Amino acid sequence: MAAISASSSPSLRCLRSSSSDSSPSLIPPSTRVSFPSKISHLSGKSSNRDNETRKRMERVVRSVDQRISDAPTPKVRKHTISVFVGDESGMINRIAGVFARRGYNIESLAVGLNRDKALFTIVVSGTERVLQQVIEQLQKLVNVLKVEDISSEPQVERELMLVKVNAHPESRAEIMWLVDTFRAKIVDIAEHALTIEVTGDPGKMIALERNLKKFQIREIVRTGKIALRREKMGATAPFWRFSAASYPDLTVQAPVNGDVYPVESTSDPMVHRVLDAHWGLLTDEDTSGLRSHTLSLLVNDVPGVLNLVTGVFARRGYNIQSLAVGHAESEGISRITTVVPATDESVSKLVQQLYKLVDVHEVHDLTHLPFSERELMLIKIAVNATARRDVLDIASIFRAKAVDVSDHTITLQLTGDLDKMVALQRLLEPYGICEVARTGRVALARESGVDSKYLRGYSFPLTG
Repeated sequence: MAAISASSSPSLRCLRSSSSDSSPSLIPPSTRVSFPSKISHLSGKSSNRDNETRKRMERVVRSVDQRISDAPTPKVRKHTISVFVGDESGMINRIAGVFARRGYNIESLAVGLNRDKALFTIVVSGTERVLQQVIEQLQKLVNVLKVEDISSEPQVERELMLVKVNAHPESRAEIMWLVDTFRAKIVDIAEHALTIEVTGDPGKMIALERNLKKFQIREIVRTGKIALRREKMGATAPFWRFSAASYPDLTVQAPVNGDVYPVESTSDPMVHRVLDAHWGLLTDEDTSGLRSHTLSLLVNDVPGVLNLVTGVFARRGYNIQSLAVGHAESEGISRITTVVPATDESVSKLVQQLYKLVDVHEVHDLTHLPFSERELMLIKIAVNATARRDVLDIASIFRAKAVDVSDHTITLQLTGDLDKMVALQRLLEPYGICEVARTGRVALARESGVDSKYLRGYSFPLTG
C-alpha cells in the first residue's frame, strides 16, 4: 500500500487529466478527490490500527510475565513416601510403573515383609503438587492399604551401607580410625581390602563415602532409606494388628504368594520348603533344587530403570523376596540387590535376560560365593513404664539400639541377617508391635573367601 501511494500509476494520471479537460463540470472542485491520496489515507489508518493492536498485545504479555514472575516458584525437594501394601505378586513392578510413567527417578527404594504385608519406603525428588498426584495414583492400585508423604513430619530415618575399600598396610590404621569415628563395623578383612558396615542417616553415608574416596572404593551397596514417624507424647500409636499374641481374637491367616518373601506352593507335604509358611524365613536348600538366590545388578540411574528390571521378573513369574536400590560407587550408576527363589538353571536364564536390557551393566549371582549380607529394621513397640525395661533388656541381647522413645512407644533399630530380624520380632510380639520398616538384603562378596555360614556348624576355637 505504501508503494502505491508513493508513485501514481500512468493510467490514474491519464484518467485525472482527461476528466479535468473534457468535462470539468461533472466533478465539482470541492468534491474532487485524488485516488492515490485516498489510498494513502486508508493505509495510514490500517497501520495505526496495527500499531495499537501490537501495543495492546505487548501490554498483555508484560502483565502475564509479571504475574508469573511474582508467583512463588514451586520448590523441588526430596520426598519420603511410605506405601503400606498387602503382599501380592507383581506389586513392586506396579508401584515402580507409577513413577516411571510420570518420569520420576526413584533415588532409593527399600521393602521388607511382615507376615502378609509389606512397607515400601521410596525417596523421590519433585514438587508438592505433582507428588500429591502421584500419591493419588498409588492409592488407586489394588491391595495398596495406605500411602503417606512423611517428609514434613518428625521421623526416624536410617540407611545401611556396605563399603569395600582398598586397605594397604600403610593406610589401614587411618581407615580404622575413620571406622571408629563414624561408629561403623568391619565385616570382612582381606589382605588388601576391608568391607565396612555403617548405619545412620543419608548425610552420614555421604560423609563416610567422601572420606574413604582417597583410599579407592571398590564397591558400594546401599539399602535405601527407611523411616518411621516419631510418636508425640500423649498420642495413640496405630497398630498394624498382625500380632496374634497381642490380640487373642485375631485369627492368623496364611499369607498369599507375593513379591516379598512369598510362600512357594507345593502339593508334596514331604518337600522341605525354602520359605517358612508363617514368616518367610529362608532355610536350607530343598530336594527340588529351589533356593534363595541373591542377585546384584549395576544399572544406569535413569527414570524407569527399576520398572524395566522388575518387569523382567514379573513377566517370567518370579516372586521377589527382597529389593534394595541405592547409589553405587560411580556417579550416575545405581546398584539393585534382589533375592528371588529359583533353581540354578532358571536363574542363569534370568541373568541372560537381564543382560539384554540397555541400562543394565552388570549382573552377578552371589549365591555360590562367600558374601557379607546385612538387613536393617526399624520396629516400633507399644510399651508402658513397666514393660519398657523388659523391651530394652531384650534389645540389648540383640545389640539393637533405641532411637525414639515416647510415653507409650519405643522404636528400636536392628542390623543383621534375616534370622536375627525374625527372632527379635517374635520376642517382641507379646508387647504389641505398632509398625515395622525393613530394608531388603544387601550383599557384597567377601574378598577373604571366608564363608561365615559354613563356619556356624563348628565350635570355636578350631583345632588342627
